Amino acid sequence: MDIDFNGQVAIVTGAGKGIGYQISLELARKGVFVVMNDSDEELINAVSARINSLYPDQTMAVAGDAGEIDLIQSLVDKAVEQFGQLNIIIANAGITLFGDFLSYEPEAFQGVMKVNLQGSFFLAQRAARQMIKQNTGGRILLMSSVTGQQAHKDLAAYAMTKAGLQMLAKNLVIELSEYGITVNTVAPGATLTERTMEDEGYKSTWARITPTGRAGTVEDVANAVLFLVSAAAGQITGQTLVVDGGWSAVSLSPF
Repeated sequence: MDIDFNGQVAIVTGAGKGIGYQISLELARKGVFVVMNDSDEELINAVSARINSLYPDQTMAVAGDAGEIDLIQSLVDKAVEQFGQLNIIIANAGITLFGDFLSYEPEAFQGVMKVNLQGSFFLAQRAARQMIKQNTGGRILLMSSVTGQQAHKDLAAYAMTKAGLQMLAKNLVIELSEYGITVNTVAPGATLTERTMEDEGYKSTWARITPTGRAGTVEDVANAVLFLVSAAAGQITGQTLVVDGGWSAVSLSPF
């Protein structure tokens, strides 16, 4: 299926590396203008420039904390100022802070909630307002995780946020469908990224316990995202697409 995005405009948070970077690259390859956000200013400027060297003028970088309301509004404003409209948002920014439930600190809890829930909720809200103003419809994609469906050791707070995003997508069906806006989530399983590959046993462990025989790649996740934010997925909303090679069907423990 050839998916045509017709010069649409997207915001991708957490776009400095890993899944967020790959989504931005694939969108730019398809002719989408992408506002790329990451908290690391040097990194986001560098990767935006890298994509622009391949696909000239397709991206712009905006550094900042994706959990901050002012930054969220700035992303929407800059997208419209630079590219004239806003059609797609991908709330990919998130933080994972492992910790035993009995000793988990309030500061860690609040940090996870701020980026994963507050950031995603208000990016969806501010983007939806702009899409309604444009009267063009739009696509909202929230990045969940298999931990939102299956228990995982030392990730109680993180799992709360990822399950919450799945419910947010369902609830926004009631709020936004009349405006032609779809809202879905993608829930990646074990995925090979710069961060996960720091664990030398990660790739082999997940290859062993994943039914497809390998851990996922950022390309696997990006392909799912591009489908859900395309016109081809116009009748899909309020859903979670799990990209985990079948792991959540069997749920074998990595420990």
